[in-house]
Order: sequence, then C-alpha cells, then structure tokens
Amino acid sequence: MLAAAARAGPRLCGAWAAPGGARLSSWPPQAAACRGSHWQSSLLALRASLPTRAQPKKKKKVDVKREQAQKDRMKKKIKKLEKAAPEMIPIEDFITPLKYSDSNRVRSLPPLSFEETERRVLLMKKWCLFKQKQDKAEKKAIQTLVEAQQEALKELRLESEELYQAAIRRDEGLFPFERDGPNYTPPLPGYDPPEGKCVDITKVYTQ
Repeated sequence: MLAAAARAGPRLCGAWAAPGGARLSSWPPQAAACRGSHWQSSLLALRASLPTRAQPKKKKKVDVKREQAQKDRMKKKIKKLEKAAPEMIPIEDFITPLKYSDSNRVRSLPPLSFEETERRVLLMKKWCLFKQKQDKAEKKAIQTLVEAQQEALKELRLESEELYQAAIRRDEGLFPFERDGPNYTPPLPGYDPPEGKCVDITKVYTQ
C-alpha cells in the first residue's frame, strides 16, 4: 500500500481525490513533478538559479624592500634627467656634410690675362660713376618736388584754410602698401608649370 502510494506520489502531488472517485486539482495542467531539487520552486513562484561560488583571488604578496628599491631607482633617474641639459634637435640645413668639407676639393680658377683684368677694372669704374650720377639725379628730383609741394601748400593756405587742412591730412588707407615690382625673368604667356614630386626625408626626433 505504502509502496503504491510512493510510486503514485509524483502524479498525485498537486491533486486530491474527491468522494466517488472524482479527481480534483488546483494546479495548472502543465504542472511538473514535486519531487526534485530543493532549489526548484513551483511554476507560480520565482525561480532562483543555483548559487555560483567563485574561487577568491589570492592577494599577491608585496615585497616592501623591493618596492622601495624600485622607487629609489626611479628617483635617481629623474634627478639624472633634471641635471642633464636638454638635447637640442640639430638643424641639418645649417650643417655642412663632411664630403663637402674636404680640403682637397678646391676649385682652381684659370688665371686672367692682363687685358681681361684691365677690362673688368674699367667696367667697375664706369659702373660706379653711373650709379653716382643716378643717385645725384634722384636726390635732385626729390628735392625739387618737395620744394614745389611746400610752395603749393603756402599758396593754398592763402586761398583757403579748409583746403589746406584737407591737403595736409594723413591718408589712413595708404598703408599697408603693396606693389608688384619688375621681375628678372618676365613670365611666359600660356606657360603651364609642371607639378614636381616631393620626397619627405625629414628625420623625426623624440625626446
């Protein structure tokens, strides 16, 4: 009798028998068996998962003497860097390569003849005389213009003081003054300059 009840236990756990053989149940049709793990709950309650117990991490043993020695080494390195002068980055454009500093590489100029030397000396004298006359002519022209300007201002002031003040007023829009001067080689009309290639060989220095 008890063995039969034990075998029928899982089937009759959520149901009870009424008089006359009728079987009544308060559980849903999909009710599962009651026997099982003690962590398992009913379908109408919240289910809790099995607790996971992770193995605690072992703390590393800190060697106080070793850590202090490492700090001392770092302090010595910092003091050494502070005492040393900062390393300057060289400018390669100002450094002449050694292959161009060879004393044997001396360009020998051909000796000039007496006639060529005399011609160059006379040409230099003529050029100096020409520039001297040009300078005197420019200074004389400037002096003449300044005197004419002063005379015109005097006459203008006698005519009208208002026009005189307007004439000597400073022109604020004159500067900055930009002007394109003559070129040694005038541009060629319709010339399309080719695009060149640039290879960057700049060295990168890190402190």
